[in-house]
Amino acid sequence: MMPLTLAKQGEPVTIRKITGKDEIRQHLAELGFVMDAAVTVVSEMGGNLIVQVKNSRIALDRSMAGRIMV
Repeated sequence: MMPLTLAKQGEPVTIRKITGKDEIRQHLAELGFVMDAAVTVVSEMGGNLIVQVKNSRIALDRSMAGRIMV
């Protein structure tokens, strides 16, 4: 497993685990970041990521993306 921040751009990966407090995990789940979901890094700028999850593009800062293990 590795954090989402290390995933290659354009390569689909599967979420294996989400770390952090319950509130953070709940917030990410509401955005579509759940176990076994497919996620693709669309672009990266300054450590922040734009990711595609469940037909939506979502911007995540580096600390939030680091909590998503793929």
